[in-house]
Amino acid sequence: MMLKITVDRLPELFVKMAENKALYMPIEKNDQVEFHRWSEDAWVRLDKLNTLKSAKDLFFPQTENMMKFKVEGKSLSVEENRDLIEPFVVFGVRACDAESFNVLDKVFMADPMDTFYQNRRENGVVITMACNEPEETCFCSIFGIEAASPAGDITCWMAGDNLYWRANTEKGQAYTEAVSELLEEVGAEGEAKVEEQKKKIRSILEKLPLKDLNLKGFDGEHLLEKFNSPKWARLSESCLGCGTCTFVCPTCQCYDIRDYDNGHGVQRYRCWDSCMYSDFTLMAHGNSRKTQIERFRQRFMHKLVYFPSNNNGMYSCVGCGRCLAKCPISMNIVKVIRALGGEDNE
Repeated sequence: MMLKITVDRLPELFVKMAENKALYMPIEKNDQVEFHRWSEDAWVRLDKLNTLKSAKDLFFPQTENMMKFKVEGKSLSVEENRDLIEPFVVFGVRACDAESFNVLDKVFMADPMDTFYQNRRENGVVITMACNEPEETCFCSIFGIEAASPAGDITCWMAGDNLYWRANTEKGQAYTEAVSELLEEVGAEGEAKVEEQKKKIRSILEKLPLKDLNLKGFDGEHLLEKFNSPKWARLSESCLGCGTCTFVCPTCQCYDIRDYDNGHGVQRYRCWDSCMYSDFTLMAHGNSRKTQIERFRQRFMHKLVYFPSNNNGMYSCVGCGRCLAKCPISMNIVKVIRALGGEDNE
């Protein structure tokens, strides 16, 4: 069932949404738009296509406590001090970021279950928003992602003076009921406006410069061919190994676990890591990937070959375009696809 609310009443909706769950949405602070907790004085930017970092941070935080240890003489005590997970809703997630949660689920919800991630997924409600004006760096469509009708517990469209709202899951329906007093049902006319908006979005997608990227050969059947390609040397020679691409990526899942002495015991925490760093997976004998070529190749082979070959064809890239926009030397996954993919990419 489709519902709607006028745009000028959105502040009322935000107040209602935040009554029983923490509300996160794209908010501008210091000239950067990221997912922050909403407050009445927040500068909400639902018009912003991509936030600096994705909503991944709400389910897989950049840093999180795991436990702490305390030693007294010969006695060792262990205390779990993970951050408390409160019910929350994330509003304004784009289709690419919504798909990234499915990628992360494959990693963290597989056996053995990552309970830190699991708790956040169970406590979070995802409200997506269709992309009215996809940008030239977007290429989600090559992965079968529907920017005009994104997934999520609830999907929203902005059309004219209204925000249209549709619950997709039981969790989404339960949350819709909690804010239903501010929403009204739409008739055939409203449904038609949403369909018209979808057509406009798809029309833009058809004109984007990256819509015809060819993923032919990026699969398990061509693993050695891609791995042994001599093109990796040329592609990686200008890479700085800065890790920017991994930190803005909504699907990167590498992390490290570290301990530090805080003066009152030892705190263990988890933090994001990057396969582009020379000390990533560092072991007693050294690093298994000693050169920048090997590290560069690992990142893109994982996203385009290893992951889909082990996950029924699901790529570990969602075409959000963040790495295209943020890489300081403009070496990104699109250039890799064009260099190692089919002839249509030339």
